[in-house]
Amino acid sequence: MISEAELIVDRRRLKRSLTWWRIAAVLLAVGAIAALVWTPGLRSFEDHIARIRIDGLITGDQPTLDLLKEVSESAKVKGVVLRIDSPGGTTAGSEAVYEAVRKVTASGKPVVAVMDTVAASGGYITAIAADHIVARGNTITGSIGVIFSFPEISRLLDTIGVRMEELKSGDMKAEPSPYKPVTDKARAVSMEMVKDGYDWFTGLVSQRRGIAIEQVRVLADGRVYTGRQAIAVKLIDQLGGEDTALAWLQTEKKLSPSLEIVDWAPKQPASPGGLGFAAADGVLKAFGLEGLRSAAERAKLDGLLVLWHPAF
Repeated sequence: MISEAELIVDRRRLKRSLTWWRIAAVLLAVGAIAALVWTPGLRSFEDHIARIRIDGLITGDQPTLDLLKEVSESAKVKGVVLRIDSPGGTTAGSEAVYEAVRKVTASGKPVVAVMDTVAASGGYITAIAADHIVARGNTITGSIGVIFSFPEISRLLDTIGVRMEELKSGDMKAEPSPYKPVTDKARAVSMEMVKDGYDWFTGLVSQRRGIAIEQVRVLADGRVYTGRQAIAVKLIDQLGGEDTALAWLQTEKKLSPSLEIVDWAPKQPASPGGLGFAAADGVLKAFGLEGLRSAAERAKLDGLLVLWHPAF
């Protein structure tokens, strides 16, 4: 028979157990709420202005496109500030980001682009998708044009005694080839592709900025402009920073000055190659050499590019 003392001990043990379960339940609930708050698209339960950063090389990566789609569908987002600091990237990737930003504006949310240090080439394509463009006086922008670059190493192969043989279905397959001098036909075909991309880019600028196509072609010889130069030729709308952009949203789009600004960021995929690449990134940063990773990423770009890259 169980004594009264043993019953008291069991009750106390049960009470302690229930207390710990209650604490655990509360902690789980707090954790779940925190996860919701910090999840892109769910960081604010109140009406707000979304701040989205477009940094580095623009490739039309899926996380960025998914983020812009989330923003366009969020009933809590009343306006968007695009902070752009990019020299551009691939033509197709810039096109994808442009279209995604236009879908945000089509959803009824005003978008204002704020150019930071650089918003050139593909960065400028992203900016003209917005309803209004603000830049610093010393921002670098423009670089309207398309480039298609490729290595040609035939003389190096001759020097080391290597010859590449090719069997292909047509004379333009895999042309231009890095293994032999570019033929006139391959150069002409490649130039047609570049011109088609250039016509698309200049047409976009003409349409979005309200500049006659003839004038756009004068501006679009590939040169870059400071913010002060860009406003003089109508490539941007205002000089200033984020405060200027917010003032435009409040004055022109009647957004409340009390709206909070909430940072939206894409979900980042795991580093390619797993922990090895993550560790390598850490070592590069520790020695102040993170630029090497950026240069390596640029070197992997292929196809038509809308990229201002003076380092090459």
